[in-house]
Amino acid sequence: MARPLVLKVTCGAEDAERCNQGFTVAAAAAASGADVSLWLTGEAAWFGVPGRAEEFALDLATPLEALMAAVLTSGTITVCSQCAARRGIVADDLREGVRIAGAAVFAEQVLGEGVQALVY
Repeated sequence: MARPLVLKVTCGAEDAERCNQGFTVAAAAAASGADVSLWLTGEAAWFGVPGRAEEFALDLATPLEALMAAVLTSGTITVCSQCAARRGIVADDLREGVRIAGAAVFAEQVLGEGVQALVY
């Protein structure tokens, strides 16, 4: 069994390749059976809002909404609480299955036994 993966995406469309890479790795890990926790911070926080992932486009890349759906089949997607607050995003604004949480939850996850943490 794969070890848990906590992955943080810190950018949005302004750095499309790096952003897409983070989502792709999270979805691939989920598909391989890993327990995945995907965190959306900075401009990536917008992808927690319905319609925003669907607006993202990158040639030859799987659409973000499909990658998010893959993660949500067995993992979680979380929007950083401070990032959400700075952008005026509240829990009622989020797509189904996405939550808001803060640094304490992130720290608890990355400090767990056997966890692999990645930041994009």
